[in-house]
Amino acid sequence: MTSSSWTGRQRRRVRAALATITAALSVTLLAPPAGATPSASPSAVATPTVSWSACRDGFQCATVPAPLDHGDPQGVQIGISVIRLPAGEPDQRIGSLLLNPGGPGGSGVDFARAVAQFMPLEVRARFDIVGFDPRGTNLSTPLRCFDTFEQAVAILPSFAYPDTPAEEEAKRVSDDDLGAACAKHGDAVLDHMSSADAARDMDLLREVLGDQQLTYWGVSYGSVLGQTYANLFPSRVRALVIDGVVDPIAWTTGHGEEALTTPIGTRIGSADGAARTLDEFFRLCDAAGPDCAFGGNASGRFAAMGERLRGHPATLTDPLTGDAFTVTYNDLIAMTLGVLYGPSIWSDYASFLAGLEQDLSPAVLGQRLAVIRSELGLPGAAQEEYPNVIEAPPGVACSDSVNPQSFAAWQSAAESAEARFGRFGRVWNWTWSPCRSWPSTAGEDRFLGPWTARTSSPVLVVGNHFDPATRYQGAVAASQLLPNSRLLSYAGWGHAAYLIAGNFCVDSHVTRYLLTGEVPAVGTVCQPQGSPLGPTSAASPQESRVGAALRALAVPEAVRRALHAH
Repeated sequence: MTSSSWTGRQRRRVRAALATITAALSVTLLAPPAGATPSASPSAVATPTVSWSACRDGFQCATVPAPLDHGDPQGVQIGISVIRLPAGEPDQRIGSLLLNPGGPGGSGVDFARAVAQFMPLEVRARFDIVGFDPRGTNLSTPLRCFDTFEQAVAILPSFAYPDTPAEEEAKRVSDDDLGAACAKHGDAVLDHMSSADAARDMDLLREVLGDQQLTYWGVSYGSVLGQTYANLFPSRVRALVIDGVVDPIAWTTGHGEEALTTPIGTRIGSADGAARTLDEFFRLCDAAGPDCAFGGNASGRFAAMGERLRGHPATLTDPLTGDAFTVTYNDLIAMTLGVLYGPSIWSDYASFLAGLEQDLSPAVLGQRLAVIRSELGLPGAAQEEYPNVIEAPPGVACSDSVNPQSFAAWQSAAESAEARFGRFGRVWNWTWSPCRSWPSTAGEDRFLGPWTARTSSPVLVVGNHFDPATRYQGAVAASQLLPNSRLLSYAGWGHAAYLIAGNFCVDSHVTRYLLTGEVPAVGTVCQPQGSPLGPTSAASPQESRVGAALRALAVPEAVRRALHAH
């Protein structure tokens, strides 16, 4: 494989996988130092006047100016592109519901446009549904470290994640090249991309939207953003839902001296959540009998196929281009991780695994993978000329977190994670490896805790028992840190729950909370309805579309790359 031939293939697959991420501009607000509680006095930044304009399908769009540096409110200004769908019953309007789909780097503008029409009618009637893109992401005064998207893609290694010492060295070179490019070309926004910056942006948006207090639904990384807001602005919380929750201590510093030895991707325990969820996939597949194509010792068959792929990658044909490409062991693990995000896809993935095991023709396997790719919300046509999907996610995560600076520490952590958590230890460990050499100096702006502020209204924390990205323990930890919070548990599968799992119990509790502030009873656990691999449960089109919209914006880059032609 030559460097030039790989770059062309890599460009096609990354461009295709990430095409749904569009852009907007971002905003900030002067706020107190980390750990301080903001006063109720007016912001040092005057609330700007905003002009809204129609932007298709009943939505309105606007650009909000804001200072780049919270400490210099009259200095350089950036902007945030915002979209809203006005409340269906204006005379019954409660306020605005802000959304964040996670990532970090996912477009809240895209998410709002994709899911607003599928939200419960009572929510649609009484809230303006508002999406925004955190600063530095997408077109949000974007962090761009290269002249072209092709240059950004060219630094990526040819594999989904490193599995051997040689691949680890290639990842080190790639990460160093990215860090050097951002240090040279990243512009001032590079140093102002922390979640604390984005939380202050949210508070300015609250003022712009005319709300006295914030109503918010944040998913995945959006839970970090929500917890940051709750601790910086506890008196301004009306209703705040965090769904698919990250432990904020693990995300930022870890416990004790953990940040010196353990990277953020391993600290948050996602590999544990993914392993538990895969075990559930195997269990449910075997229990489903003929309804699951990969049933009958699914775990053992998967392990055997993984070992086979280590030495003999499978060949598939991309149905969009006709190009042949290979699926390695690394690709299998990354693809499986992506599929675990959405149980509605599990049946089709079982068919793909069965075909892979049977060594079906490359064309048939390519068609089956294309179905899964579509269900994950990852389309096959480019839309943005330069989506900053390479730079934006580490721009946020590395600004937020403290990580080992020694490459040997990352290698050691990968070994330990695989030994402790199994198959997914390495992919999650290396997800944020650019942080080792990331050039940001966002230290003064970021918030590292404490995470224990008492909010003016309760925070609703939603966690799935089998979440492959944000394990259930993250929701438990957040609920224990926030003194005025309530944990709502879903004893089911997949990444996040509200409107995504299609569970009536979860949806009704969260909707009631958004409308009234009423939290579920202590210890409430919502049970799943049937099995995603049995004949008694099938996701509705609405649930599939909301889930696909989330997955298109929140799955890790390694997953995106593995799911597309090389």
